[in-house]
Amino acid sequence: MERFRERVVLVTGAAQGIGFSIAERFAAEGAHVALADIREAELARAERSLTGRGFSAAGYPLDVSVPEQVDQTVAAVVGKHGAIHILANNAGIAWEEPFVDIGDDRWRKMIDVNLNGMFYVAQRVARHMKARGGGVIINMASTNGLAGEAKYAHYNASKGAVVLLTKTMAIELGAGGIRVNAVCPGYIQTPMSEAIDDPAFVARYIDAHIPLGRVGQPSDISGIFAFLASDDAAFVHGACIVADGGQLA
Repeated sequence: MERFRERVVLVTGAAQGIGFSIAERFAAEGAHVALADIREAELARAERSLTGRGFSAAGYPLDVSVPEQVDQTVAAVVGKHGAIHILANNAGIAWEEPFVDIGDDRWRKMIDVNLNGMFYVAQRVARHMKARGGGVIINMASTNGLAGEAKYAHYNASKGAVVLLTKTMAIELGAGGIRVNAVCPGYIQTPMSEAIDDPAFVARYIDAHIPLGRVGQPSDISGIFAFLASDDAAFVHGACIVADGGQLA
């Protein structure tokens, strides 16, 4: 399929994990993909991986928590391709810490990336989309934005805010032809999750919490992004799509 032929897709946090899977999925369906990430070496590898297979992709070093860098990246992508049709607003961080031990700097870092960065990128891209008459924005939220989890107070707070940011964006931007939705993954096996949890913990977690009996893979999420960006989701707006193997059930 080439559902996104000649479409320009900006993917933040695209160097690895879910972000790379999202970029790969859109590229495979014909899109021009702008890969944005703070990790420059990994970003370069991701770009080579896609272009080496004949896909259209270019990397843009970006710290989403710095508004000036966001401005520059959006301008560079629009300058190169003429438009951003789809934003996969994915960049984020996570780590485990007891609530009473969270330092002020660690709290600020989580909010700066997961919430402020999400806002900066979405706002700048939305301004462009509004001027050109529409587009699609998909924010990466989490089941942790819908239900709490111990030792993730800063992460939970950031993702809960993304859920309501998404709904407010949908209310305000829909009339301008901009569809806005969020994806709320559960436990997905990524380099970030592997750095936090050992295999024994993961096995216990599956037994205790996930009815499907497995953790998710990045491809389980990238397919949802592709659906939400497609014409098949033309009437899906302001939604938070949960993909968690039945955990919240």
